[in-house]
Amino acid sequence: MKFNSFLVSALLVSGTTFAQSLTLEKEVAQQLRTVKPEAIKAHIRYLADDKLLGRLPGTPGYQMAVDYVVQQFKKMGVQPGGENGTYLQTVRIRKAFTGKDAALSLTTAQGTKTLVPGTDFAIYPNPQNPSVSLNAPLAFAGYGITAPEVGYDDYANLDVKGKVVVILRGAPKNFHSTIAAASMHFSTILQNAVNHGAVGVIIGTNNPQARVPNLSRGANSVMTANGKVAASGSYVSDQSRLLASVNAATFHALLQGAGLDTAQVVANLQKGTPASAALQAKLQAKYTSTYQDFDSYNVAGKITGSDAALRDEYVVHSAHLDHMGISTPVKGDSIYNGAHDNASGVASVLEIAKLYSQLKQKPKRSLLFLLVTAEEMGLLGSAYFAKYPTVPKQQIVAGINTDMPTIIAPLLSAVALGAEHSSLKQPVANAAGYLGISVEADPEPDQNRFIRSDQFSFVSQGIPALHIKYGNKTKDGQNNLNKQVEVWRAGFYHKPQDELNDSFDFEAGKHYVQLNFLISYQVAQAKERPTWNPNDFFGGRYKK
Repeated sequence: MKFNSFLVSALLVSGTTFAQSLTLEKEVAQQLRTVKPEAIKAHIRYLADDKLLGRLPGTPGYQMAVDYVVQQFKKMGVQPGGENGTYLQTVRIRKAFTGKDAALSLTTAQGTKTLVPGTDFAIYPNPQNPSVSLNAPLAFAGYGITAPEVGYDDYANLDVKGKVVVILRGAPKNFHSTIAAASMHFSTILQNAVNHGAVGVIIGTNNPQARVPNLSRGANSVMTANGKVAASGSYVSDQSRLLASVNAATFHALLQGAGLDTAQVVANLQKGTPASAALQAKLQAKYTSTYQDFDSYNVAGKITGSDAALRDEYVVHSAHLDHMGISTPVKGDSIYNGAHDNASGVASVLEIAKLYSQLKQKPKRSLLFLLVTAEEMGLLGSAYFAKYPTVPKQQIVAGINTDMPTIIAPLLSAVALGAEHSSLKQPVANAAGYLGISVEADPEPDQNRFIRSDQFSFVSQGIPALHIKYGNKTKDGQNNLNKQVEVWRAGFYHKPQDELNDSFDFEAGKHYVQLNFLISYQVAQAKERPTWNPNDFFGGRYKK
């Protein structure tokens, strides 16, 4: 993409000069070189300090993080982008807990079997209805996927109206990793079941070693001011009255009772052949839910664009501000500082905001810098913002998310999760080319990263979005950075050991800032807003 001004012939990155695929104004190119690794480190040092106690939403430590971001925005001259002329958006979080009275039984021609809670089954709490009882027939709906875009439908010729559907969580092996990940998301499974008339969902497993989930810590949702569910990973509507998991023995018994062979069913599903069927059993369920509510905050700042026609459109840079607080001690440490996850991502967004704040000539579109709460609780802060943004939803043109960029090695290649689904792919390629960074396919598709961070909240609202992660390229030519990341993940991820230490490569952090900035700058300057690819899986089903 070209801009109508000064052509920069080269940009010095890590001591190497690269030929350019992108033309930038002189001021923009100069500002790009002002990114300081030391500034990134300083943000991380504060946000990952023990005094913030792991930035758990609803705690004084998280509030310290909020205050720090607001202070940084004010220092930069970034305008308030939250509610009522402030930098904040209130997010009412509800932790729901299933009562000890939860009961589930199955009735077949052989009689009624009462299942054992915690062993045979686990029922997710209902965040909106404190008492639920349900009697309904069952049906097996395979993976629970309806994806006409790729010619697959577990619900074809299956009547589930008024029934509870039993599903095996997964996706056919030939699904693209992003489509598979989205199809397996709880919200997708639940909504699809509701769309077909089901009144509940049971998640089964064919792994005899797998235990039902431990739900003692509850399930999390965001509530509206009038007490309704705004966003949740385990609830979509009052029609769906049950979300439960059962163990392999129960799952096998249900299939066997309908004359289905579990191994053959699983094999068929993996090959992309639906294996749905009515089940010869009825379910009786009864449970109660209790609640704990508290307020947390998203933080939003904005820089207004320069074009009279386009300044009311927004490009969003996001990162999650929260982490996991104080939890189980590991090697004598119980504070989960979250330096990589995601103080580094917040630092990146703050430094991108600084770049924009220092530009005398602002880009045509406006920029919104969003630091969200409760990502570790299920993408709740971003889900709430994407559904109820502080600017008109129709005017948000793109989302660029930064979550745990894992700056532990030089950034020689990058993965743009989700960019292949929209026209965002081109500005990614342009920006990477400018910096001498190659763009690769996801080296770890089994990690399901596309649905595990806040960009998916924007995609779910029909907004093209992406998430920049590391690629596999290494200096020694082995091109196996994912192996190094695996070692790092085992020792640091979601552990107290994720703190400011010698695992960081702050020069790589600088390049993440530059790369993400260049992507958003192109979008902010372009005449047309980003579009989904024709007949794209996400563009077709998620609409604003």
